[in-house]
Amino acid sequence: MTFPSKDCPIIMGILNVTPDSFSDGGRFDESRTAVKHALEMMYEGADIIDVGGESTRPGSERVNAEEQILRIADAIKSIREIALEEVEISIDTTLSEVAEAAIDSGASMINDVSAGNDDPQILELAADKNVPIILMHMQGTPQTMQLKPVYDDVVEDIRAYLLERVEIAIAAGIKEDNIVIDPGIGFGKTQVHNMQLMSSLERFVDTGLPVLLGASRKRFMSAICEGVESDELVGATCATTVAGVNAGVQIFRVHDVRPNRQAADVAWALKAECD
Repeated sequence: MTFPSKDCPIIMGILNVTPDSFSDGGRFDESRTAVKHALEMMYEGADIIDVGGESTRPGSERVNAEEQILRIADAIKSIREIALEEVEISIDTTLSEVAEAAIDSGASMINDVSAGNDDPQILELAADKNVPIILMHMQGTPQTMQLKPVYDDVVEDIRAYLLERVEIAIAAGIKEDNIVIDPGIGFGKTQVHNMQLMSSLERFVDTGLPVLLGASRKRFMSAICEGVESDELVGATCATTVAGVNAGVQIFRVHDVRPNRQAADVAWALKAECD
């Protein structure tokens, strides 16, 4: 598979098989419930299921490769056996050992929040397996990223960083059309930084690379929406999806698939009509 795989927006459904993710930790950490939720998201319109065995919420602790593999391998195998080729499966990890186990189990792409910094071998793996890889920006680590993040110019700094990581990925042998970039909403950014990124998504789209937006249920929207809990930010997330479609973003990583599928499809149809 290479990006983009279709003309209309791509919806990536989040499947955290972890006990401690910020919004849905502990809900799908058993293989049976994980597979059930994955299939539900597929039928609601997800094009990709993004499976993660390690939380990257602010302050989270690292999980070793062995534990991540124990969490994700059976779930990925079962999803692939049931869904066949009807949905793509992405592995959300920064470790090459986990990514390789996931690909061997049926995953078809890699989502690396460290953009190859944690484990450079993940870039070589993506090249060797000829699978797409998502390179995300994160300032610091999940443990430290929200401790006073600072930028000279948040949009241009992150854009330059991602283009540098793209060059490194290509040098490792990854085809350019197998690379997706993600500005990393909420990963080492203040509310102001997140708002500036959201209002400047075109600066990432104009790189010519597919862009992924991961704003689903993020904390910066809670402050705008009178402090509601993360699982109540469905409408707010849909608003970011519409903004992303209008900016030219192609992939949307979300918890709530059906409403975001609808938001993306309507925004896409209206954009096409205006164009």
